[in-house]
Amino acid sequence: MCIRKPPFPRLLLNNVSCMRNAQHVLRHVNVSLHNGSALVLTGANGSGKTTFLCMLAGFSRPSAGEILWNGHNIQDSGIFHQYKLKLNWLSLKDAITDRFTVLENVQWFELLEGKYGKALPALELMGLGRLAKEKPKMLSMGQRKRVQLAMLIVDRPIWLLDEPSVALDDEGVKLLEYIISEHRKNGGIVIVATHLPIEIHDSMLLRLPPRFPRRMTFFDMLDRSYIM
Repeated sequence: MCIRKPPFPRLLLNNVSCMRNAQHVLRHVNVSLHNGSALVLTGANGSGKTTFLCMLAGFSRPSAGEILWNGHNIQDSGIFHQYKLKLNWLSLKDAITDRFTVLENVQWFELLEGKYGKALPALELMGLGRLAKEKPKMLSMGQRKRVQLAMLIVDRPIWLLDEPSVALDDEGVKLLEYIISEHRKNGGIVIVATHLPIEIHDSMLLRLPPRFPRRMTFFDMLDRSYIM
């Protein structure tokens, strides 16, 4: 009888530790991400969610352990260049150029990928079809975030999303949840850092501990004086 080995994880965090400003953000984390997986990072402001995403993107090295993509360390020479072409990064600082129209911004991303014909449908899905020929400076913060989401749809297999729901209204959050779901159905991997609720079914949760104990606030002192 032939016993099949389980598939090797697409992305593997092997005993990974991460430091920020000489303090540990995470210690000895082991996570296996296969095609269609999702990992949600939560934690207080300053807990290191963005630092952790930067490490996953290969911008910084783990203080211990290794991150493997298809069995190869992402920091190895020759591997990182291949790996970064598989990543889509969405951060709080958008990559939108005000010199181009909304449509041209998404088409420029298409050009980088060598994929054509998705830009306008992606903007229409995000409810921005009527604004396609406008300059981004005319957009609200929420609309700019929707342009970023449209860029995601010009697909790369691994999405690293840093606070993707910030500035979105309820409809925008539903659209975000929808494209995450569709990306995973097609075998994509999604890693989300968020302090706001996003519905992502069957996702793994990694909560980062606070790096510093919470200081007593003015309102805490008022409460104590009231009790006394």
